[in-house]
Amino acid sequence: MNTRIIPTALASLSLGFGCIAHSHAQLVILPAPRLLTTMPMGAKAGTTVEVTVTGEHIEEAQLQFSYSKVSAVPKRNAEGLVVQNKFVVSIAPDATPQICEARVMTQRGISSSRAFSIHTLDEVVREKPNTTLQTALPLPANSICNATTTTKAVDYYSIQTTKGHRYVIECATSGIDSKLTPVLIVADPAGRDLLVNRRTGFLDFTAPADGTYVIKVHGLTFQGGAENFYRLVIQELGASDTVTYHPRTKSVSAASLPGEHHTPSLRLSETEPNNTHAQAQKISLPCTIEGAFATAGDVDTYEFEAKKGEVWWIETVSERRGSPTDPFVLVQHVVKDGTSEKLKDLVELNDISSPVKLSSNGYAYDGPPYDMGSADVLGKMEIKEDGIHRIQIRDLFGATRAEPHHTYALMIRKALPDFALAAWALHMELRNGDRNAVSKPIALRRGVTMAMEVVAVRRDGFEGEITLSMDGLPPGVRASGLRIPAGKNVGTVLITADDDAPRGMALGKILGCANVNGAELVRDCPTASMVWPVKDASQETPTPRLFADTPVSVGGDELTPLSIRPAEDRVWEATEGEKLTIPLNLVWRGDFSGGSIKLKPLGLDFAGIKPFDVPAKTAQTEVVLELATLKTPPGEYAFSVHGGYVAKYPSVPAPQKPAELASIAPSKAASTVKGEAGDTPKATKEATPAAATPAAEPPKDIADIVFSEPIRVRIKPAATK
Repeated sequence: MNTRIIPTALASLSLGFGCIAHSHAQLVILPAPRLLTTMPMGAKAGTTVEVTVTGEHIEEAQLQFSYSKVSAVPKRNAEGLVVQNKFVVSIAPDATPQICEARVMTQRGISSSRAFSIHTLDEVVREKPNTTLQTALPLPANSICNATTTTKAVDYYSIQTTKGHRYVIECATSGIDSKLTPVLIVADPAGRDLLVNRRTGFLDFTAPADGTYVIKVHGLTFQGGAENFYRLVIQELGASDTVTYHPRTKSVSAASLPGEHHTPSLRLSETEPNNTHAQAQKISLPCTIEGAFATAGDVDTYEFEAKKGEVWWIETVSERRGSPTDPFVLVQHVVKDGTSEKLKDLVELNDISSPVKLSSNGYAYDGPPYDMGSADVLGKMEIKEDGIHRIQIRDLFGATRAEPHHTYALMIRKALPDFALAAWALHMELRNGDRNAVSKPIALRRGVTMAMEVVAVRRDGFEGEITLSMDGLPPGVRASGLRIPAGKNVGTVLITADDDAPRGMALGKILGCANVNGAELVRDCPTASMVWPVKDASQETPTPRLFADTPVSVGGDELTPLSIRPAEDRVWEATEGEKLTIPLNLVWRGDFSGGSIKLKPLGLDFAGIKPFDVPAKTAQTEVVLELATLKTPPGEYAFSVHGGYVAKYPSVPAPQKPAELASIAPSKAASTVKGEAGDTPKATKEATPAAATPAAEPPKDIADIVFSEPIRVRIKPAATK
């Protein structure tokens, strides 16, 4: 498969070899393991199920989960041989409903993730076609069916109902990594539609009579295939019971969700009717209000008193917890004039802006498609006059829809300066109209340095410097953070695998640290990646999401084609205003296309370094810092240089030694965990017919990006006169 990648770097990461601008056939990004589907997509707590996986570059796969109460072993046939890509998955009885990450450890390292759902309802897998009313699959209430849609067809199910009973039906798709946009229908026994939802895959149905009713599922454009999977959830609830929705993955914007310390302890519930100013619900500040956009065009109004000079911060949480909403907040000062009143606008708040410039069309080279912004609100309210004020909140998407489950939290608090982070693999920029987007797991080849871009959302006026680091790495892997300077929003973490790093995996953690009002704040940084490889982003929108953890792995014996590192592992020193020359060593492995690569700076501290060319196969070069021109103040710094290359990559990688195929499990202690004694010989045998050795093919051109190991610099103050 042509695994080319979307150009998303904030820095201009255009590749240096001229042939890239003209060669549309070459591959982009070295092969990386990607888990694409699991069937089923989840399981009930306390059960054991057989799971089949598919993916790219997942030979010798071993299935793993981010949730400790879910485990997997390879499926074996009657002769004890491993059945390829099939696993027996066990879920502990006390597992709680949630989304966890399923991945496979392969000979190239850890794969990208696929959502796996844990629930408490009985589960089935549809095994036969059910595309006619006559073949409708009967489902009991309080159950989940795992299935995929059939192209240009409708899937039929049936349920037995009792008159007056309430049945909540949900077709879970986007929240479990599916590409499907579902249409969900409840029909009468003859198949005539009664209720239809073409937006959210959710229906709340009260049966008008005893009998059999029909549920229909199809794609909005009748799309089908393995990537269009769904979990059909049927729950029988009491008339006043609260609906428990299927667990969902988190959007990138959810990284900035406020912590408990940002949520005022005075918690109030919205009281209807409160749509007009005359119906305003009285509140006192600070507070947290839980409400809902329950009716079409719903406007919720709250009234409070405040003093001139008070400063409050207003934040909403709705879109970031999964509702397709766009909250808008208006604050007004109330001026009494006898029995009448006038309203004076104080502030309008709408959207948390992205902290960085985004890609303008999903695949262009002017910014990433990873949006840390949100349709939620986060902004400042400064009181100009004593007296009564009113705050109104509405959903700008809700003018014509009534969705009681589209809820919000409205928080009004004093300033609590803070920050939130998210990170993703830094990608390359091409010049040939490439429009591909793929996930990039932290699956390291030996000798490679991988860059993770880290973006900050600053909260309640915080503008200070943020120091970045990474813990929990496997043996032979180290990380260095390129800081986020004061007032800026972008930094980098560089992850390097030694040339002799052993095969292994551990759960890493990216951290940000800052001094806020004399106190040290440390914040976790979740990682994000693309949900699906996208061949052409002009036809299909790339969709990223956050992940529950950050596994870091080293594959087998394979070394990265090109490594760049400082000639000495030390801090390079110079005095303010001087010229500093730093020698770099380049290690080239294999054959390459093109005559040279262009290296550019990475990191905001030395962004002014001019790009420079390095001839291919050159063993040493140097980077020059003209400190007088750069106007770099005294201090400690770190940066990297990066550029693109085209390597001649073998079509069929060399087989690995059996010893390298031992089970590798994640370790919080950052250590390699080998499989149990006796497992490896069986694990290397497949229950499939022996295949002939593939005929050797000529190596293919594969373009990728190289980052140097961190270059550390200390600038000393110039002598005073």
